[in-house]
Amino acid sequence: MSDLEAMVTIALDAATEVSRHYGRHQESGIEVTMKGPGDPVTVADEAANRLICDALREAFPGCGIVAEESAPKDVSSLREALRPSRVFFVDPVDGTKEFLDKNGQFCVMIGLCVDGRLRAGVVAAPAQGVVYAGEMGRGAWMRSDGERQPLHVSTKRAFPEATMLVSRSHLPPIVAPLRKRLGIGHLMPHGSAGLKTVAVARGEAELYVHDGPGMKLWDVCAPDAILTAAGGRLSDLGGKPFDYVQADAKVPGLRLKNGLCASNGILHAGALSAVDWARRQSH
Repeated sequence: MSDLEAMVTIALDAATEVSRHYGRHQESGIEVTMKGPGDPVTVADEAANRLICDALREAFPGCGIVAEESAPKDVSSLREALRPSRVFFVDPVDGTKEFLDKNGQFCVMIGLCVDGRLRAGVVAAPAQGVVYAGEMGRGAWMRSDGERQPLHVSTKRAFPEATMLVSRSHLPPIVAPLRKRLGIGHLMPHGSAGLKTVAVARGEAELYVHDGPGMKLWDVCAPDAILTAAGGRLSDLGGKPFDYVQADAKVPGLRLKNGLCASNGILHAGALSAVDWARRQSH
């Protein structure tokens, strides 16, 4: 079994566990605790986190794991987790707020780096019954109802024809000026950072820009691999690819330092060229 096949199996097992808790939540609610302001966690997050980490350790002995609900708390432990050849970044439930809101826009994410380079990613969306996967140099695909289909970004070249994904719950300050500057034709509200990026990978939208605190590397590793394998591009708002196991090892929590831009690749440079102006207008 390949690395990616094993990751898909683990992600689907976790998605089944999350679905079980989601069903209970829809019927009677679920206990919620707050890790910080606006940062909820549920028993579904914790159960899926344990399942994934245990399964990864069994399938990949000696691997490094950085998972949201069990991430190292200090720089020394974080560096140790990033030391092995294989390092997995895990978000057991990306879109916990959407899980709590019962709208189905949440997912399980597992990303893999090998020898410091992005290798593969899996995003499983339990409420939709869909799994997305991608491997560098080998393409990306989605599977629904047992049918596997290739993924590829759209070929739209003009911003007035493009769709930009935005947060379902609030409109970030950068969105309005960025849309005005670029003349973006459509906005699509959606939950989950991972599912937004996957929507670009499947050609449903062309652009997703995040500019603000809160996002971490486990939010982007898996969808980065899928989007890149599908022909798109993901970078920070300065145009730099994310360094998953080196420079950011010094940053507690592995926070993104300069936002995120996911695109079909064709529109990437144009979008980044408007970011500084849009930031100034939003303050």
